[in-house]
Amino acid sequence: MILPTHVKIVEVGPRDGLQNEKQVVPSETKIELIERLAAAGLPVIEATSFVSPKWVPQMGDNAVVLAGIKRRPGVTYTALTPNLKGFDGAVAAQADEVAIFGAASEAFSQKNINCSIAESLKRFEPVVSAASALEIPVRGYVSCVVGCPYEGVVAPEKTAEVAKILFDMGCYEISLGDTIGVGNPASVARMIDACARVVPIEKLAGHYHDTYGMAIANIYASLLQGMAVFDASVAGIGGCPYAKGASGNVATEDVVYLLNGLGIETGIDLGKLSAVGDWISATIGRPNGAKAGRALCARSVS
Repeated sequence: MILPTHVKIVEVGPRDGLQNEKQVVPSETKIELIERLAAAGLPVIEATSFVSPKWVPQMGDNAVVLAGIKRRPGVTYTALTPNLKGFDGAVAAQADEVAIFGAASEAFSQKNINCSIAESLKRFEPVVSAASALEIPVRGYVSCVVGCPYEGVVAPEKTAEVAKILFDMGCYEISLGDTIGVGNPASVARMIDACARVVPIEKLAGHYHDTYGMAIANIYASLLQGMAVFDASVAGIGGCPYAKGASGNVATEDVVYLLNGLGIETGIDLGKLSAVGDWISATIGRPNGAKAGRALCARSVS
């Protein structure tokens, strides 16, 4: 397999990363984080989510954040929208793109939103229809693509089935999420192979958590499968809520370091990105989870 010449990174730190922080992060900090990421060359930034603040209080300032950022030409600012009310809020706040999410595990779906996978996906049809009418792109997420905290191993065919439903519904891209980070290159390759049989590989993205330290290896395995879009979080912010004390999202800096080494273009300035990771880690009072970022920052001050 010939590796892709260019990879798109979708930066999820401002939403998927910060939403797990126990202390509420000020809107000004979120806005500055988004602007710094855009200045470092990130082409797509998941800025916030329009969910009920009762369930995710960290994202209660969604409209304030989108209104406060100085938008950089060529950068796409996205928002998670679980229902029509959230979609309407995202449209009013001028999100460039919205995202919906399903799960590949029946147990996960029932435990989290008290309905089956089929029922949860049915709820998204009005969102996709409304977005289509306004010509707003919709991205689909699939959780627990290789493993579930409740039912264990998830069959690749089940993940492929959910990915196809979201794609057929109208999602232009499907992000495959190893939510609990149990995947390894072999299980991830099997999962991608199954999904690529029903959704074109260029429409698939990888979203790997680093719970067991396998995220970078899984990204390399995905590149070998032809995948060229990956989600990542600056400084690795965002824990894994189903594995106490475990790391969560793969760090954007580590992904870019890998891609740079492989000669794959991203358009991202790794030095600037590492500085952003160092800054946000210090600002929210947590260790910098990016190995490449820490090394580069240490080298710059030595």
